[in-house]
Amino acid sequence: MKIACLGGGPAGLYFAISMKLRDPGHDITVIERNKADDTFGWGVVLSSETLSNLAANDPVSADAIREHFAYWDDIAVHFKQTETVSTGHGFCGIGRKTLLMLLQNRARELGVTLQFETSVEDIAALAQDYDLVVAADGLNSRARSTFATHFKPEVDTRKCKFVWLGTRQKFDNAFTFIFEETEHGWLWAHAYQFDADTATFIVECSQETWDKFGFGAMSQQESIAVCERIFAKYLDGHALMTNANHIRGSAWISFPRVLCEKWSHDNVVLLGDAAATAHFSIGSGTKLALESAIALANYLHTEKSVQDAFAKYEDERRLQVLRLQSAARNSLEWFEEVERYFDLDPVQFNYSLLTRSQRISHENLRLRDRTWLGSAEAWFQEKSGAKRGTQRAPMFAPFKLRDMALKNRIVVSPMAQYKAVDGTPGDWHLVHYGERAKGGAGLVTIEMTCVSPEGRITPGCTGMYTPEHEAAWKRIVDFIHAETEAKISCQLGHSGAKGSTRLGWEGTDVPLPDGNWPVLSASDLPWSADNQIPTAMSRADMDRVRDQFVASAEMADRAGFDMLEIHAAHGYLLSSFITPVMNNRTDAYGGSLENRMRYPLEIFRAVRLVWPSGKPISMRISANDWVGEKGITPQDAVDIARLLQEAGVDICDVSAGQTSIDAKPVYGRMFQTPFSDRIRNETGMATMAVGNIYEPDHANSILLAGRADLVCLARPHLADPYWTLHAAVALGDKGVAWPKPYYPGRDQMYRLAERAEVIAPIEGA
Repeated sequence: MKIACLGGGPAGLYFAISMKLRDPGHDITVIERNKADDTFGWGVVLSSETLSNLAANDPVSADAIREHFAYWDDIAVHFKQTETVSTGHGFCGIGRKTLLMLLQNRARELGVTLQFETSVEDIAALAQDYDLVVAADGLNSRARSTFATHFKPEVDTRKCKFVWLGTRQKFDNAFTFIFEETEHGWLWAHAYQFDADTATFIVECSQETWDKFGFGAMSQQESIAVCERIFAKYLDGHALMTNANHIRGSAWISFPRVLCEKWSHDNVVLLGDAAATAHFSIGSGTKLALESAIALANYLHTEKSVQDAFAKYEDERRLQVLRLQSAARNSLEWFEEVERYFDLDPVQFNYSLLTRSQRISHENLRLRDRTWLGSAEAWFQEKSGAKRGTQRAPMFAPFKLRDMALKNRIVVSPMAQYKAVDGTPGDWHLVHYGERAKGGAGLVTIEMTCVSPEGRITPGCTGMYTPEHEAAWKRIVDFIHAETEAKISCQLGHSGAKGSTRLGWEGTDVPLPDGNWPVLSASDLPWSADNQIPTAMSRADMDRVRDQFVASAEMADRAGFDMLEIHAAHGYLLSSFITPVMNNRTDAYGGSLENRMRYPLEIFRAVRLVWPSGKPISMRISANDWVGEKGITPQDAVDIARLLQEAGVDICDVSAGQTSIDAKPVYGRMFQTPFSDRIRNETGMATMAVGNIYEPDHANSILLAGRADLVCLARPHLADPYWTLHAAVALGDKGVAWPKPYYPGRDQMYRLAERAEVIAPIEGA
C-alpha cells in the first residue's frame, strides 16, 4: 500500500513503524509541518501496561524507549502547608523530544520516508494520490476539519486555563501536585521528572483566577515570572521554561475534549488526538495514540478490505477510548471544581485527588499503599467519633444526626414493594424490613409511605393515615429495635400527578384500567399523554395536604421511627412544585426557584414543629432533571440544598431524574454521586449518595473522599438483604454485629474467606 501519515508525532510515527513491521513492502511517508527536532510539550507519561504492549509490537523501539525512562512510584500532594505522600502508583516518563527522536530513528531503519517542514493544504487531493491517509495531525487536525461533515467532531472546550512548562528543578522522587493560594485565587501545578535533568511543570487555574491575574495580556515571559513567584519554594531557585516560543503572547490554553462520531471517510482515517483527546491529568493521551496505532495496523492486515479494517478499528478502539475519556472527564472535572474541596482536611483532599478518575478504587489503593490507606481510614474513624486508633473501612464508621446514632454509614434505600392492602403494611413488610435490618445496615428507610389514600402511587402502596397503618408500622419498628442495631426512617410522600397507577411489575406509571382516583399536582400538567390531567392545587388543597403530612409525621413518631424523610423528588407532588418542567404556576408558588421551593418548605416547617427535636429529618430531592437548562440543573440543586439547610433540614438525600418522560440520564457506576459531592462540598450540608452503588469499594471511596456522609443502596439490598454483613466478611472486618442465632453461619463465612485468601496464591502459582 502507498500510505501517507499526516503528522510526525508519536501516533503517526508509531503507526508507520507498525505497518512496516507487518509488511516491509508498504510505501509509507510521514509528513510533518514542523522541523524534525521541534516539539511543543515536555514529558510523556506511560504506564507499565502500555510498555508491555509496545514491547509485544516492536521490541526494538520498546527497548530504546525503556532505556530513557524515568521511573517513580510515589505521588506527593502539597496542600495547606502539608505534604502527603503515597506510594505504589508505578509511573514512567520520557521526554517528548527524546521519544520522537527514537521513533524517527526506528522509522528510518524500517524504510519509512520522513518529510518535515511540509504543510499539506489540500487533504482531499492528497487522498487521491495515496491508498491510505492516516490523519494523525493532532488536536487541531486539518483533516478532521476538511471532512468535518463526515467525521462530525464534537469539541468541548473546558473551563480551566493551563500552560505547559518545564524546569531543571528535580521532581524525581514523585509525581507531584502543588496547590497554592494567592491574592487572586488558587493555582496548582502537575510536576514530574522525565529525564535526568528536566521535569514537566504544568500550571493550571480557574478562568476567574486567570482573568484576575491578567495572564491573557501578559507575554510568555511575564506569565512565567508570575508562576515562578507563586511556586518559588518548590522550584528552589530554578527557572520555569517554555518551548512554545513560536506562539506570540500568552501560551495558556483551555483543554478541548474532542470526540468524533466517525473516524474514517473513504481512505482517510483519524488517529490519536485527531480522533479523540484525553485530559493531561491522567497522562494517557500518548497511550491512546500508540495503542490505537497498533490496533489500526493490525486490522489493516487481518481484514479483507480497508473499509473492513476501519470498521473493526473504530469498533474496538472507540470503546477503549470512551472508557479512558470517561476517566479523563472525571479527572478534569475534579480539577475544574477543585476549589470546592479546599476546605477538606489534607488527608481527605489527598484521597479525593487519588480517586478522582474512578480508575483507582479504595481496595486498589490498599494494594498500592496499605500503610497510607490505613492511616487515612484511622483518621476517618476518629473524625467520625470512633475510638482513636480504630482502623476499619469508612463504611463501618459511626455517624450521628441529632440524637440518632448510626453504627455504620450504609443505608437501605426506599424501595416500593406494592404489597400493602388499603395502605396497611403486612407480614411481607415485617419480613422484608426485618431481614434488611438484620443484614447489618446502619439505617433502613421504608418505601414512600403516602399521607392520604389519594396520595398513593398505586393501590399496593403503604400509607400512614389510619390507626391501622400506625399499629402495623409500630409492629415492624418494634421488631427492628428489639432484634437489631439498625435505625429505621419513615419516608413520607404524596404521589401527585404520578398517582393512581398500576403496581410496579404491571407497568411503571401506567394508569389503572379502572377505579382511578383524581390526582393533584402543582399545575395541571399530566405526567404523560396516557396519564390523567391533575388538578392544579388551590390554597385549600395545599393546606389540606400540609395537614396530612403533619398527621402522618405524628403517627410515624408514635410508631417509633428514628428519622423522617420527606420525598420531594422523582416527579411526585412536592417535586412537581420544585421542577419547572412540572410547575407553570403564576402565583407565589411558581416562577423563581425560591417561589417553587415555598410549598415544600412549608411542609417541612409544619412537620418539624411536631417531629421531636432529637430526631432528624431528611429531604430527598432530584438534583438533575436531565432535560438541560429548562429543568433542574446541578447548580439549582446546590441552591435547593442551601434553602433546605437554612430551613433546618438535617441531611439531603440526593437522587436525580424521574421528573420528566423527556429525561436523558447518563448512567454509570455511582452516576448520581457527583450531585451529592457538589452539594456537600459547596454548602457543607450532610448528604446521602444514591444511584448504582453496589460494591463496598464504591461506598468506601464515596465516604473517604467526602462525596457523601451516608451511602444508600437499593437493588443490592433486594438481591442480598445481608449485603453489609457479607461486605464485612469480604473486607475481613469482624466488628459487625450478626444476629446471635446466625453465629454458626457467620463463623463459617469468615473461615471460608480466610481459607480462600490463603489458597488463592497457591492455585495461581
